[in-house]
Amino acid sequence: MHDSFPAGGFMGGNLDGMWQAVEEFRSRFEKRSGTRAGRGELRSAVLALLAERPMHGYQIIHEIEERSGGSWKPSAGSVYPTLQLLADEGLVSSEESNGRKIYSLTEAGREEVASAETAAPWDSAPASGPGFAALPKAGVELAQAAAQVGRTGTRKQVQEAVTVLEEARRRLYAILAQD
Repeated sequence: MHDSFPAGGFMGGNLDGMWQAVEEFRSRFEKRSGTRAGRGELRSAVLALLAERPMHGYQIIHEIEERSGGSWKPSAGSVYPTLQLLADEGLVSSEESNGRKIYSLTEAGREEVASAETAAPWDSAPASGPGFAALPKAGVELAQAAAQVGRTGTRKQVQEAVTVLEEARRRLYAILAQD
C-alpha cells in the first residue's frame, strides 16, 4: 500500500493521490465481511453453540457474529460443510423442522464439548473495551481526518498532522511490543 501515497508526500500538491490512498485504505476494510477464524475455531464455536441448544445454520452464523461483537461472521459456505463434517464424525445430528435442518449434539458431541480444553473462540477475546471490529472503523476515521487536514489545512497544520500521525504509528507498534 505504500506505493499508493504520492511521492512528494501530502504537501507535494497531489491531493488526488492522497484521496486515492484514503479510498484504497477504506476499501480494504469494507471488503471484509468479518475476520477469518483460526484453524479449528469454527468447529469449536459450532460445538459450543449446539451445546447450549439446537440451531439451524443461519442461527449459528448469527450467534457467532453477535458473540464476537461483529468481528467474525463465518459464511454459509464454511458453516454448512463444518456441520456436515461434524455429522460425519457422529458429533452432530440433524432433523427437519419447518423446512429447515435443525442441528443438535449427539451424546458423542456432548462428550467432546465436555472434554474440550479450549473455550469458545468468543470467550478468549478480551472482556472489556471495544472489539476488533472497532479498529478498522477507527483507522478509516483517522485517514479521513488526515485527508481533511491535507485538503483544507495550511502548510503548518499539515506538518503538525504529519507529526501526530507519525507519533500514532510509533505508539501502535509500541502496543504490539508490550508483554
